[in-house]
Parts: sequence; C-alpha cells; structure tokens
Amino acid sequence: MKETDYKGFTIWLTGPSGAGKSYLAEGLATFFKEHGIPLEVFDGDTIRKSLYPDIGFSAEARRMHNKVVINHAKLMTKHGIPNIVSLISPFRDVRDKAREDIVNFVEVMVESTREIRTQRDPKGLYARAIAGEISNLTGYDGVYEPPLNPEVIVYSHRQTLEEEVEAVVFKCKELGYI
Repeated sequence: MKETDYKGFTIWLTGPSGAGKSYLAEGLATFFKEHGIPLEVFDGDTIRKSLYPDIGFSAEARRMHNKVVINHAKLMTKHGIPNIVSLISPFRDVRDKAREDIVNFVEVMVESTREIRTQRDPKGLYARAIAGEISNLTGYDGVYEPPLNPEVIVYSHRQTLEEEVEAVVFKCKELGYI
C-alpha cells in the first residue's frame, strides 16, 4: 500500500466498557502506520479527559460527548484523513447520526462476554459496579444498544488481535477506502 492508496474514512469502534475497543484501535493504528497511511485516533477517554473532564456520564452528557467526536471524525474524513474512533457510544441513534454525517463510515461492533469484560476491567469499573459503588455502567447495568447492521463484528474474547485487524482492514478494502 502506498500513502496515496487511501481516502478519508472513519472506523467507528463501539462496544461496552472493557470489550477491547482501545486494544483494537491500537492494533489498527499500528497496521495503518506500517502501511504508510497516516491517521488520527479518537479515544473516548482521552477526549473526555482533555476537553471536559467534569462532564459526567448522564445520558445527556454521553450524547454531547459523542456529538463532539462525530464532528471531529467528520472533519478528518472530509479532509481526507483516515481516523479511528474508539468510543462506547451506547446509543444507537447517535451512532446512526454519525453514519449519516460521516462519509466513508465503517461501524465495528466489538463484542465480548460480560465475564471477560469483568475479568479485564482495565479501569476497575466492573469491580466498583459489583460493589455497588457506581451504577449505570455500560456493559454491566447500564444501557447499551448494539448496532443493528455494523459493517464488521469482532469477537475479542475469541479472536486474536491480528484476526480482528484483518477483518476491519478487509472491509475497508472491500469498500474502496484503502
């Protein structure tokens, strides 16, 4: 692949907390960089911490956070810059809005079992939810509306990172984005 063998596109990784979105985003970023395709990665946690750390996790706050990320991804794609969004994005209507607003859009559902997500628990959120310290955790007792027709579904609890990356890259090629 040459640097000119791509156009702007957005890979939108969605799934509950601990499903493996950030891990897949890192794997995809490595793949694209190794193949001379520069890109941006928008990680929900990083954006939240840098732009508005005190926003909270209400449905309204999550929707606003998602809309900010949609706008960033839309601008990158419009200007020919591939990007990866790694964001829980629990509401289907918000993801549908992203699909509507962003040309060259690939929705990737990152699936994992609740048991595996609880074992991974990279931020200690499941442990806190089980202990009753927090509630409304997406993937535990909070709302998550899975996509109805994602372009790709990966199963992080039974696929290797390489298999997940391969599936997403294959779809991007099939759609003519790379």
